[in-house]
Amino acid sequence: MLDRLIEGFSTFRGNGHEVYYLVSQKDTEQFVEAFGRAQHVIIAFPLYTDAMPGIVKLFIERLQPFCGREGNPALGFIVQSGFPETIHSRFVEKYLEKLARRLGCDYLGTVIKGGVEGIQARPNWMNRKLFGRFRCLGKRLAKSGRFDPRLIRTLAGRRDRLSGFGIHVVNMLRKTGLMDSYWNGLLRENKAFNDRYARPYSAPPAASWK
Repeated sequence: MLDRLIEGFSTFRGNGHEVYYLVSQKDTEQFVEAFGRAQHVIIAFPLYTDAMPGIVKLFIERLQPFCGREGNPALGFIVQSGFPETIHSRFVEKYLEKLARRLGCDYLGTVIKGGVEGIQARPNWMNRKLFGRFRCLGKRLAKSGRFDPRLIRTLAGRRDRLSGFGIHVVNMLRKTGLMDSYWNGLLRENKAFNDRYARPYSAPPAASWK
């Protein structure tokens, strides 16, 4: 999705961009320096238990010296998740808006896109509409300097929660075991299937004395 956003942004001659991967924590100082010299910064991450991955939080904490600084970049966010419902991302969206305000950055908005867990396994024609919208998002960012609010709403979808029918379909699929096949495949691929019920952080049972 970021590749498509960059494609759209780069259609305007003279626009430059740099991409950094926060997972490379040894380069965090480089990331912070890049933030300080940028005109616009887009931070994109997957939703992780209704919040953000720890490496994103680590980077954000390193931005504390920029609070209230003159000339901070405009700041926008993209939050993606496997959940089709956007309600899971709404609380982190509120945090991100507050973060931009605390830093003194112009807030570009937060793009929320759910239901994207399987895009890497889909044929290209199934992703055409989604990728087209991200290209358009990039073009309008290049033209206006901010995210288009209408595209933000379109990408989020009409519903924050599943409809009653949608919940019924999910319950039916769950009974067939089809919903587990994808995850079980990933577990087997990573040699973790036999440990899928492990609880490494649970408290050990209390010792019994006789």
